[in-house]
Amino acid sequence: MTVYIEPRDSARYAFGDEERRILELVASRYVGANPPIPFACRAFSHQGILQNEEGLYDMELTSRWPQAANGDYAYVYGLVWSDNERSIDCNLEPIGPIRLYMNDQPLFRTSAVEEMKPDARVVIPMLLAKGWNRILIEARRTPAGFGCRFGADEAKVRILNVLAPFSGREGSAGWVFSEPVKKSCYGEGNFPDDRQPEEETGIRWLPRTKWREEEEAKPNLERLYGSPETTVAGYGWTQLPVSGAADSLVLEGCVFGPASVWLDGKLVLSLAEAGAFRESLKPEDGKGHLLIRTESGARGWGFELRASADGKPLALEQPVHIHGYGGSWLYAGPIAANTELDASMIGQVSTLLPAADLNGQPSGSTYWELDMPQTRLRPFYENAMLSNKWTVGTATNYGRWDYPLGVTMYGLLRTARELNREDWSNYALSHIRTCTDMYDYSLWDRQEYGFPSVNHQLVLMRMLDNCGSFGSAMLEAHLQEGDGIFRRIADKVADFMLKRLERREDGAFFRLSEGEYFDNTLWADDLYMSGPFLTRYAVISGNREALDEAARQFLLFRHYLFMEEERIMSHVYDFKYGQATRVPWGRGNGWVLFSLSELLERLPEDHPNRDALLDFFRTMCSGVADLQGSSGLWRQVLNEPEAYEEASCTAMFAYAFARGIRFGWLPGNRDYAAAARKAWRGLTEKAIDRSGNVHGVCSGSRYSFSPDYYMYDLRTVVNDNHGIGIMMLAGVEVSLLNGARKPAG
Repeated sequence: MTVYIEPRDSARYAFGDEERRILELVASRYVGANPPIPFACRAFSHQGILQNEEGLYDMELTSRWPQAANGDYAYVYGLVWSDNERSIDCNLEPIGPIRLYMNDQPLFRTSAVEEMKPDARVVIPMLLAKGWNRILIEARRTPAGFGCRFGADEAKVRILNVLAPFSGREGSAGWVFSEPVKKSCYGEGNFPDDRQPEEETGIRWLPRTKWREEEEAKPNLERLYGSPETTVAGYGWTQLPVSGAADSLVLEGCVFGPASVWLDGKLVLSLAEAGAFRESLKPEDGKGHLLIRTESGARGWGFELRASADGKPLALEQPVHIHGYGGSWLYAGPIAANTELDASMIGQVSTLLPAADLNGQPSGSTYWELDMPQTRLRPFYENAMLSNKWTVGTATNYGRWDYPLGVTMYGLLRTARELNREDWSNYALSHIRTCTDMYDYSLWDRQEYGFPSVNHQLVLMRMLDNCGSFGSAMLEAHLQEGDGIFRRIADKVADFMLKRLERREDGAFFRLSEGEYFDNTLWADDLYMSGPFLTRYAVISGNREALDEAARQFLLFRHYLFMEEERIMSHVYDFKYGQATRVPWGRGNGWVLFSLSELLERLPEDHPNRDALLDFFRTMCSGVADLQGSSGLWRQVLNEPEAYEEASCTAMFAYAFARGIRFGWLPGNRDYAAAARKAWRGLTEKAIDRSGNVHGVCSGSRYSFSPDYYMYDLRTVVNDNHGIGIMMLAGVEVSLLNGARKPAG
């Protein structure tokens, strides 16, 4: 019998059969351990090193230094933070000789073949230490090329954010790269000091952060955007450290064209022409957000604005905290002069503004620029980062869009309704909206910089893992509290699933990923990644096609994966070998029963596939029930007696059994209620401790034809997100089962 916690430390020891208290325990621990830390706003040079669509940083240096001679060296240098020790595989594509160092130690040196082969790619395992990690790349120019492409494997999942070194750039995002030099300057045990001013290295590093003297002399908007050929507008945004406690507030300065000023969304000053101004205002309580719109004029384009309260100058502040920027103003432009915008909507990090070129013609969208050369504000997801093993350590998961967190948010929403905890519901909604509010920005970010800094999986939607689970949680939130952006994103996800996702000839969803280990496979997991989303989307949109597709996929997957004699599912069907793996991974089976119960709940009684799906549900429940252990838990590989007992599949089976009883789908000749209660008792005794930590959940899985991979390579992780949400959902359903009550909401 697998032991994760001592009985004395278990939730059951503390709370007995009070499943609602245990639900409260798990939800409270998760919310407390994952504070709502927002995206980090950083200064980012859009003339620096950008990423390609795969997420590799493009360090091709020939175009940046065309004057470099063969034999010259150049360096690319950056800092990577890790909240704990984190393993990550990185890809390096050399374009000539490369040496890679981390934390003063050599990690990799190209071979002659790699330097000369145009499509060479090397996978480099990197073990990031807790804290700051310094990464240095030395490139040498040859006729074959100069530089490399480098970044994390599966970059949209295992994010590798890089910050600039040197004291003058502290907090800004992105690599720095050196000018060419004639000899090797740095290497093992000899890195540039990332805490000193870069000038002390004796080498010039780019991208530059300071204006040249002639640039500094220009008005601010002209310095940032150039000299317009026609009249255009621009905005400035800052914050006043003032409240209604002051007796007087004065704004003064000058503008180069007509201007308007708003304070906390209220128009306080209109200027019809260029010139100096001075305006006294009655202070009011508020956030102090100050917005100015000004048009270009005959003498230039820009503004100066100062503020004082009770005769004392006020030091203007950044309206949002921006790492790596010492200024107080943010700027946006050019914007067509005849474009009127709602001032209350402009001062938000999520807002894109309609751009114009310097001739006043529409030119896509623009975003907040900083008073630095070619530098913008850029938000980054910097909370819990995944490693090769999917684990995230102790950092908050808030603001991440991925499939395990989709189950977690769904669990929180259901638990909040069941226990009448509006605070948990608000937390889950806030997490979801942190992603969705930035959707339009993240699409633009990808277009501008090659690879998004937030919402990676949503923006780079290429497989069901990227969209279905979190999309389903988003729709659950929409059912609870409608939001237009939820529906708009759901339409995009539905279009992907119904019209663009890879299918077999018979219509079955499968994974076509050339060059990947999982190419040409069909996974039981993908019934969860598609079915619940399509079911909810059908309810919200009235699109019967989505519901029919969900029903169809379950029957197609049954054809490929169902092991008739044991009445359980193989994890994967591999079309490369023309057969299923015949390894019944616990959580893979859990995904199927969990998702089938979600579909059956909303499938009309007269649906042509309902009888077949009910038969599938009942038959699979009987096969699963036969394999429940004496402890109440099921095993990691369901039919392997030596496999360890695993918590997430157990929670999913308890959830499915309890729902089958609640909705009357399961026959009365077998006591599924006792099986569900036994599973919940086993979880509260062996997998949930008295602090609300969840044990015994295996990390994210690959697949194998051998059960040994699942049993010995795929180990459990404490508080893995694959298990926390489903643990709450199981508790909700068992609570309903025990109370014989209808669900709240």
